[in-house]
Amino acid sequence: MISPIDARAYDPASRPHTDGAAAADLAASLPRLVNRAHEIAASVAYGVHGRRRAGQGETFWQYRPFTNGEAAHRIDWRRSARSDQLYVREREWEAAHDYFLWMDCSPSMAFASSLAHDDKLSRGVTLGLALADVLVRGGERVAALGFTPPISARDVIDRLARALFERAEEATRFELPPQAPLRPRARVVLISDFLVEPERLASRLLQFSNAGASGALLMVIDPSEESLPFSGETMFVDTDGGPAFHAGDARSLRDAYAERFDAHREAARAAAQAAGFLFLQHHTDRPAAEAALALAMGLHGIEEQA
Repeated sequence: MISPIDARAYDPASRPHTDGAAAADLAASLPRLVNRAHEIAASVAYGVHGRRRAGQGETFWQYRPFTNGEAAHRIDWRRSARSDQLYVREREWEAAHDYFLWMDCSPSMAFASSLAHDDKLSRGVTLGLALADVLVRGGERVAALGFTPPISARDVIDRLARALFERAEEATRFELPPQAPLRPRARVVLISDFLVEPERLASRLLQFSNAGASGALLMVIDPSEESLPFSGETMFVDTDGGPAFHAGDARSLRDAYAERFDAHREAARAAAQAAGFLFLQHHTDRPAAEAALALAMGLHGIEEQA
């Protein structure tokens, strides 16, 4: 006999109607997520080989093509004279990229079924913070998209968590990554369930791409969201406060639901690929370190191809 599947989530009908309810939940969970992020980062860092650490900025690193918008004095005219392409002489500290991380903290991320180890919000924030630490150890600079400037500091996990704590109410309102100014050749990493209209996601990704950014999407999925393992009379509650849906027999919806979910995921994947972004997925019944390593290695692959 199959055990019944329970779900837990932020239920807007059972909470006070205040804008700060979801923000308070996020702020309260951060100390636990910070500790977990440190553990995951420590285990993942050994499996990732980053770029050389930045020195004092005097050691030659590489030549790279000049990009529109840069100051003309950066052009290395001697190297450029040997071809039809303009080149910039890059030093070690300049070779580091700016990574802008966005961890979706909207109400839909608070969902978890009894099949999962964590709710999606806890898993997404933990992975984002752990990735920040791994990137900084590899010599990169990391920012919370729309919240902080890029930094390279050993306590990056604590700094980003503090920014989320101080702006928790704002963070829980974003269903899409916020528009924010990006530096040339920036990397953008988005961690979310991406349960938004694919057209809106595609539009935002193209804005990042047109600004010269590339990066990765990590779709966080609760196992029950993929398979709809419920049966019998079931009440589905919209975590964003929309109308509830009563299913006479949830099992009768399973095939149609699975087909629609697959179509939505493929639309998110297509949007990422069209903008030049890597697309990965992670199920919350799997170990968090597994996803962190896959994401770090995927980003390392992007750097190797750049």
